Amino acid sequence: MARISYVNGQYLPHHEAAVHVEDRGYQFADGIYEYIAFYNHTLLDGDAHLKRLERSLGELRIPMPVSIRAMHVIIRQLIARNSRIDGGLYIQVTRGVARRDHPFPRNTKPALVMTVCAAKTPKEHEVKDGVKVITAPDIRWGRCDIKSISLLANVLAKQAAGEKHTREAWLVGDDRTVTEGAVSNAYIISKEGELVTHPLDEHVLGGITRDVVLRLARKAGITVAERSFNTVEVKNAREAFITSTSANVLPVIKVDDKLIGNGKPGPITRQLQELYRTYVFKQTGRML
Repeated sequence: MARISYVNGQYLPHHEAAVHVEDRGYQFADGIYEYIAFYNHTLLDGDAHLKRLERSLGELRIPMPVSIRAMHVIIRQLIARNSRIDGGLYIQVTRGVARRDHPFPRNTKPALVMTVCAAKTPKEHEVKDGVKVITAPDIRWGRCDIKSISLLANVLAKQAAGEKHTREAWLVGDDRTVTEGAVSNAYIISKEGELVTHPLDEHVLGGITRDVVLRLARKAGITVAERSFNTVEVKNAREAFITSTSANVLPVIKVDDKLIGNGKPGPITRQLQELYRTYVFKQTGRML
């Protein structure tokens, strides 16, 4: 079955899908994106993702290209045309096509592109045995709460992680505070047994999976502290893990050259993995 993409009102064979050379996403990274997983043809947390998309566009003063209701129709049609039961959906919206000039152009229609890909899920051994991460300088721009397509700093950090045969890079500020991962949110279980993750502000993206996991943790009676933590606390942590739409809940067993705890996934992380699996099953009927 040929892969189909959506570009500005048209469903096209993926190899024919293209945008104009003066699209401001290409020229200035002037746009935002979302990635939504789907299982059994059902979007996982679809409404939350589209709400975040709408917020990101509002922060950049880019109008919604279509209504949320219309977007749901396009998404359903695109998934059906790609004949995928499980997979991932990328949505990208830019300010549109205009003569190259830094100020916002007038009367430009936002560009909307959607693509569908195979499901992105962690490898079985990563889920079972945990993953390693490195730390890298946080050199991103000052509005990380916007899901911008300007991802070069994230690309460099993720590349560094891959070159060291690790899953992820945790981004660290000048004060040694860990903000988040290159493509995920970061967590530790402190010496006191608290689940700690950076608070929502301009330094981190408000992850949809993050919101779900923190809600599940609180409901299960796990103490949650939304505060910053530094690399010293990481070295002394009982457990660590990451979350994202594609990673779900993944244990972290080593950061740089330091084993976390006993170097194996800890009990709280395991509990959260099971709680999240149940959450996904209830929403989509698919057991991860």
